[in-house]
Formats: sequence, C-alpha cells, structure tokens
Amino acid sequence: MNGRRGGVRLPSGGEARGKGEGLGAFPSRAPETSDMSEEWTPLKISALIALWNEGLTTSEIGNRLGVTKNAVVGKVHRLGLPKRNSPIPRKPEPAKVLRFENLAPGQCAWPEGEPGTEEFRLCGEPVIEGKPYCAPHSERAYVRVVKERKDTEAA
Repeated sequence: MNGRRGGVRLPSGGEARGKGEGLGAFPSRAPETSDMSEEWTPLKISALIALWNEGLTTSEIGNRLGVTKNAVVGKVHRLGLPKRNSPIPRKPEPAKVLRFENLAPGQCAWPEGEPGTEEFRLCGEPVIEGKPYCAPHSERAYVRVVKERKDTEAA
C-alpha cells in the first residue's frame, strides 16, 4: 500500500483502486489488519463452521464475516471441513468412439453416424443373446412382416 486509502501503486506509476474508487482494477476487500492472525478469532471460526454447515456459498460467508472468499476457502481447507460439490455444472464427457477394431464380443454393432467421418461409431451397448444388436437396435433391424389374409379383408 502507498499510504492512501485503498490504492496500490503499480509499476507503471498509476494506481489500482477498489470498486467505486477509480478504474476498479481490484474489487474492494475486507478491512485490512496489521496481523493476519487477528482475522480468524475463535468466534469467527465457529461462525464459519456454522455458516459452512448451513450450505452458504464461500462468497456469502466471506461477506458475513468480513473476509475474502479465498480466505474462507483456505480456512475451510485448513480446518478439514467436509468438501461440497461445486455449484458450477461440469461439461459432460464426450462419448467414447467405438470402432469395428475395438468392438468386443457382446457389444452392439449398430452403426451410428456417417461412415468415413470422424463422428462414425458403433453403439457398443450389451447385445441380445444370439443377435449382433442391443434391444432398441434389434427392434429396428428385425421387423416382423405380418401378412394379412385376403379372406379376412373380404369379410
């Protein structure tokens, strides 16, 4: 810090300030302390544990306790509190491409996609006994032909 309220001197000679103070290069933070050990009092730690167990986000806990989100994450890790699932949904894993050379006995050989393209693959689901395809693909591959009798139409 350079002695001014909220500003940090940059190598360019300019100054980075918190939100609402100049350009907003850095978000505003909790009040600074001269000794980092003062931040996590036993009272704050018990409040952190209670808020964590309530399921509040790390940002919300930080706002309530007057510390940063990253300070909350670090303290939770050091305390060994139970991990929680991320609220950010993960991207689904791409489907495994199954080709003829990788087809194992008992896997559905139904082709999917255009042959000769990178998207071409085989189904790979478990087959129906005695058939090369899984149940849904066997229904499509083996269509029963039912001949109608002409004498039933005439009646």
